[in-house]
Amino acid sequence: MINIPTELLRTLITVVDLRSFTKAAHLLGVTQPAVSAQIKRLQTLLDCEIFDKSAPGVILTNAGDVVVSYARRMLSINDQIVDLSAPRLGSQRLRIGIPGDYLTPRLPQLLAMLRTDFPNLQISLRSDHFEAMLRDLRQGDLNLLIGVSETGTDLDARHQWSEPMVWMRSPSFTLGPDMPVPLVTSSEGWPVHRAAVSALSRAQRDYEVVFIGQSKASIVEAVRFGMGVAAVSHRRVDGHGLAAWEDAPLPPIAPLYCGIYLSESANRPLLEKLGDAIFDIVGPQECAPSRLDTAAVVAGV
Repeated sequence: MINIPTELLRTLITVVDLRSFTKAAHLLGVTQPAVSAQIKRLQTLLDCEIFDKSAPGVILTNAGDVVVSYARRMLSINDQIVDLSAPRLGSQRLRIGIPGDYLTPRLPQLLAMLRTDFPNLQISLRSDHFEAMLRDLRQGDLNLLIGVSETGTDLDARHQWSEPMVWMRSPSFTLGPDMPVPLVTSSEGWPVHRAAVSALSRAQRDYEVVFIGQSKASIVEAVRFGMGVAAVSHRRVDGHGLAAWEDAPLPPIAPLYCGIYLSESANRPLLEKLGDAIFDIVGPQECAPSRLDTAAVVAGV
C-alpha cells in the first residue's frame, strides 16, 4: 500500500497556487531543487506526470488536475484532524493576517465589538508581506488573511476584488518634465511599492526614492509636505486629506488584487461569518457591517 506524505501534497498545492516553483520554494523556505525533488518523488509514487512539460509555465496534466483536487481535500481533512487536538478557535484565539493599509478606523471598531461580545475569543492581528502570511495560513498559523498582491493567486478566496491605484501629491508639488520622480513609498516588500516602481520602470521613467515610511501616516505626511508622490488606492485618497493627481504626467499604476482567505478548520462556519463582516468594512463598497449575526456567531463559538 502506498502512503503519500502530506508535505509532498502541500508542496504541490503551493506550486499550483503560486504558479511557480521558485515562488513556492521562497514561500516554503526551501531551495527550488528541493521543491522539484518533492514533486518528482510525488510523481514517482503516483506513477503519473502532474505537470505538462511541453507547455510553458506551470500547467497541470489531466491527471494532475485530479491529483490537486484530491490533495486539497486530503489536506483539509488532515488539518481538521489536527484541530481536534488543538484549542478550539471559538474559545481561544483568532489570528488574522492583514496588510497595514487596511487598518482602517472601522476594522478596529469591528474587532473591539468582537472582544466585547466574545470575551473568550482572543484576537491577534499580524501585518506582514503577503507571501509570508499566505504560508502561515496554509500551515494553520493564521485563521483568516486579508491579502493584497500585484498578480493575485489561484487560492480559493471567500471574497475577491481589485483596488484601482492612483498617484497622490500635495497641491503645492510640481514636477519638471526631465526631473526624476521623487517617490514616497514603503519598503520594497510591500505590493504598493512594487506596483509604483513597476509602473515607472515600464514607462522607462527615472525615479528616486526620497522617503521610505514605516506607516501609512508617515507616507501621507511626507507627501503633504511636498517631498514627492506616492501610490495609493483611489478610494482612500480623500481620507488622507489629499487629492489624486488625475492629470499626472506619470504612467498609470496597475490595480492591486485583494482577497479574504480562510483556513480549513472545524470552525469554518465561524470564519466565514467573520470574513463576510470584515469584507463589509474593507471591501470595495465599504458598507456597514450588517452580516455579523452575533447570535449565530456565538452559537459557533
